[in-house]
Amino acid sequence: MSIWEAIVLGVVQGLTEFLPVSSSGHLQIAKEILGVTIPDNLSFDVTLHAATVLSTIVVFWSEIVRLARGFFSTRYNDDMAYVLKILLSMIPIGIIGFAFKDQLNEMLSSSYILIIVGAMLLLTACLLGLTHFYKPRQKDKISYRDAFVIGLAQACAAMPGLSRSGTTIATGLLLGNQKAAVAQFSFLMVLLPIIGETVLQLLGGEFAATETGVGIGALLAGFVASFVVGYLACRFMIGVVKRGKLIWFAAYCLVMGAACIVYGSL
Repeated sequence: MSIWEAIVLGVVQGLTEFLPVSSSGHLQIAKEILGVTIPDNLSFDVTLHAATVLSTIVVFWSEIVRLARGFFSTRYNDDMAYVLKILLSMIPIGIIGFAFKDQLNEMLSSSYILIIVGAMLLLTACLLGLTHFYKPRQKDKISYRDAFVIGLAQACAAMPGLSRSGTTIATGLLLGNQKAAVAQFSFLMVLLPIIGETVLQLLGGEFAATETGVGIGALLAGFVASFVVGYLACRFMIGVVKRGKLIWFAAYCLVMGAACIVYGSL
């Protein structure tokens, strides 16, 4: 993989991580268009995800510091409860990550990956479309039950093509949570799982060039591109969710999903 190809993939990851269109799905589409083949797709993808996690931390730094202070307080408070809900939401994706890591990596390298991506993009379109037509009574706070259900949605989004942000935000909205609240929760709940996966792969030496099939220069270029674009996309997406314009992303996923299925079937 060249540096320019890594930059393109980093831009794709950064742009689509916070937009409800599936970053994992678009990474596979971009690899197909560029003709890029990587021995360990999952390790490279995790590197780009780590960059967008860093951009999320920058955007939500003040909120993260406030939550950390509240969590380590000696008394139970709203910030402590919020962090506990985030920890609860992480359980499903943690189980999926440990139990099906090899299967997911094999799926990313399969010849029928675009058909899977297309089908999952269609499912993403359905979920986003539901939020436009079904508007339950809104709640004041995300409950522990809702946090776990949103966590289950995040675990399902391990499937390439099923948008993580789209799935979790749509699930939160369908449960009756406020738009701004569920957007922030969706972006924060992914931090620790990706950081944990990155640390595990670093300790296991899986980011070595001989393991990922990507040179250090290309890996760094992709990381930087993903971080910069992810920072801009994160700030943009918060406004999109507040304005409730997810239906346009549903239409995009519908078209892109159908195109992927047709192309992958040729």
